[in-house]
Amino acid sequence: MVEISTLLLFAGACLALTVTPGPDMLLIASRSLSQGKSAGFASLAGIQLGTYCHALAAALGLSQLFVALPLAYDAVRLLGAAYLLYLAWKTLRSGSSLQASAGLQAVSVRRIFQQGLLTNILNPKMALFVLALFPQFINPQSGSVVAQMLILATILNAIGLVINGAVILVVNRLKSRFTGRQFSARWPNYLLAGVFAGLACKLIFDSRK
Repeated sequence: MVEISTLLLFAGACLALTVTPGPDMLLIASRSLSQGKSAGFASLAGIQLGTYCHALAAALGLSQLFVALPLAYDAVRLLGAAYLLYLAWKTLRSGSSLQASAGLQAVSVRRIFQQGLLTNILNPKMALFVLALFPQFINPQSGSVVAQMLILATILNAIGLVINGAVILVVNRLKSRFTGRQFSARWPNYLLAGVFAGLACKLIFDSRK
């Protein structure tokens, strides 16, 4: 099994990466702002399940496909961007207000979970991230590579749950202060749609590096 010192070193690297604001944190925060903490945690759960999927893909060698075949990387990248643009369009069309109940009627927690999962799986940069970072902490002599990858993914997700969970709770508290104010009725939807569109543009225009 993986040595404790290796796990602690990996945890430190994950902590440094997780506390740095990135696309996942922005998506989770905007979900929480537009639809409440339940939506934020559902989005986080979907993203974290996607992390396990990428870890398994890396362990089984599937992520190497993106390195060997640039066309495969570009196909997944553009598919992910198209999906994010679709989510942006759907968000703009929804008539939900800042009230959590109205938002959750428009998009169910289960649907938000699925969207978080697909958003993560269709992000080839996440696959390359796992492929680049995780193997540095894997020792084939210590047992099953798949088991070790899943352990590392669990550590990453546990740290992400603490950091992003705190973000969700803080955003939800801030959201409650603005609930009921006239000017705040639609802007969370515009913010969430903007996040989806921004992430789509990032996928479209980002290089592989």
